[in-house]
Amino acid sequence: MISAVAEMYGIHPQTLRLYEREGLLKPSRTEGNTRLYTDEDIQRLEFILNLARDLGVNISGIAIILQMRERMDIMQKQMQEFVSYIQEEVMNRAYNTVDPHRGAIVPFRREVTPAGGNRKK
Repeated sequence: MISAVAEMYGIHPQTLRLYEREGLLKPSRTEGNTRLYTDEDIQRLEFILNLARDLGVNISGIAIILQMRERMDIMQKQMQEFVSYIQEEVMNRAYNTVDPHRGAIVPFRREVTPAGGNRKK
């Protein structure tokens, strides 16, 4: 609840309401409209308070930092998915081809030498 969280962190409940109005925090609500803070909300609040108290960042700056952080998390997830896809694709191509050069990620060419032998390039 808002009063418990405010007391835990030594801030006024209005500060939490302000953070919610500004979109920095999004606590869930009960049917009676009481705010309930999850562990994730508490971690986010700690990060916000660290930015505000220790680094002197204003509310607009905090909002920008949180947005950038969320975008970075999304990009990191996309990169992990891409790397997993590439690893899976490499493994599939390695095991599903009779000719080891067919379907290679790097093109493989054979060059005929004047002596009639094949030379890999």
